[in-house]
Amino acid sequence: MEIHHQLLVSLLFLLLPLCSSQENTRSLAIDVNGPVETSPISEKLNPKLVYEIKVHGFMLWAAMGVLMPIGIISIRLMSIKDQPIITLRRLFFLHVTSQMVAVILVTIGAVMSVINFNNSFSNHHQQLGIGLYVIVWFQALLGFLRPPREEKARRKWFVGHWILGTSIAILGIINIYTGLHAYAKKTSKSANLWTILFTAQLSCIALVYLFQDKWSYIQSQATFNRNQSVDHNSNISTAETGHGYEVEESKPELEKC
Repeated sequence: MEIHHQLLVSLLFLLLPLCSSQENTRSLAIDVNGPVETSPISEKLNPKLVYEIKVHGFMLWAAMGVLMPIGIISIRLMSIKDQPIITLRRLFFLHVTSQMVAVILVTIGAVMSVINFNNSFSNHHQQLGIGLYVIVWFQALLGFLRPPREEKARRKWFVGHWILGTSIAILGIINIYTGLHAYAKKTSKSANLWTILFTAQLSCIALVYLFQDKWSYIQSQATFNRNQSVDHNSNISTAETGHGYEVEESKPELEKC
């Protein structure tokens, strides 16, 4: 009986470190965007987890903040009139390629968040993120199901594709800001610089979008001004020529006098 008692005590001593390590692991499984636990271990993030958070954020920024806007602007440039066929094909290829790479990066970022982070979906960043993943994948599927141009369903497809694309762009931008806020909250590091840089990037993208939207009007105005200048110069030359003829006709009369 005493031997059994000693074995039980020894077993308890052996299990104590295992229980302690499980508690430590549980405390390190930090929700990237949720409330911070008050345990001493959770106050200091695992460097590997911080690195994974940064990689996750960079991938989603590259997808939503760079590639998605490139795809939107490239497809908008196709609406400019009188463009060569080769230019239209290149713009369409740029649109498709940028969106496919963006979907791949979003998928990798989603897998990373599922594997490495504690997804409790108790905050806006995670809730918005899961909805964004679904919309992105559905938009990619919808892009491959594009009906031919001559079919009636093409108009409905275009409207749906445009609405989803616009929604992804807006929600993606919002989620980047919420992700920066979550990163600053979890790591206790300031994200003001990254927020300012991303805002400056968005401003540049907006200016490019507005400029290309008015490019056709700018070109038409330039053509109109050139035509006006040519007409004005031709009128001046015509008037000078007519005045020269009048001078030549008046010379004989002056000679008679």
